[in-house]
Amino acid sequence: MGHWFSRNIVEPGKLPMLLALTSFVLTFLVTRTVTRLIRAGKGPFGNVSSGGVHIHHVVPGVVLTVLGGFGAVASDRHGVGACVFAVVFGVGAGLVLDEFALILHLDDVYWTDQGRKSVEVVVLTTALVGLTLSGFSPLGVNDMTADERQDRATFLLTLAVNFLFVLIALVKGKFRMAVLGALIPFVAIVGAVRLARPGSWWSRHFYGRRHKARARSRIRTYRHDKRWTKVRRRAQDLIGGFQERVPGRGSTPS
Repeated sequence: MGHWFSRNIVEPGKLPMLLALTSFVLTFLVTRTVTRLIRAGKGPFGNVSSGGVHIHHVVPGVVLTVLGGFGAVASDRHGVGACVFAVVFGVGAGLVLDEFALILHLDDVYWTDQGRKSVEVVVLTTALVGLTLSGFSPLGVNDMTADERQDRATFLLTLAVNFLFVLIALVKGKFRMAVLGALIPFVAIVGAVRLARPGSWWSRHFYGRRHKARARSRIRTYRHDKRWTKVRRRAQDLIGGFQERVPGRGSTPS
């Protein structure tokens, strides 16, 4: 395990990215826990205010993201500075994306249905960065054996083919299937071969005169959403704490 970690994480310069991802996920989880405690009136935590202005945690998040980003650009990928700035960037990004929905709507929607966008963006970001880390890096590794070169070439070919299926799934409006397919090879085939969702690019360009295909697409989309929307919302509730309803919109804890 140590050899694999050194060969595929440290040597290609992926350690800062791993640290950034870890700090990003931990910051999001800790922030959600603290905000839920504030909302429930438990623990020593409280909202942060200055001069009567409620300061959301996206504010220090932006500052940390800027510091970490510029610091990482100015650092060597294999140096201690890169690792430190990667952690700073990850913490800042976790604070910012936890309130992504507030930035998107320019309103206090943290605990509303619109606030679920923050959870979706965090999960998506984690998945995409995790995909980058999990893949073999064809560059930055010295003295590769013939077997290692063949394994990496096979991986890159598989990745390229799978990327085509991911693109097809995307233009068919299967966004979540495309993301899952990017993480698990060839899962995107399911989204690529099935009918496109109504209103997607594929549907507009290829179903214009295919009335039966459009009708079947609407029916399948309705059945799919009816089956999986509740499951997705329960997962978001578990992560984001939306099950603890309160009347009205309420204020967003910092």
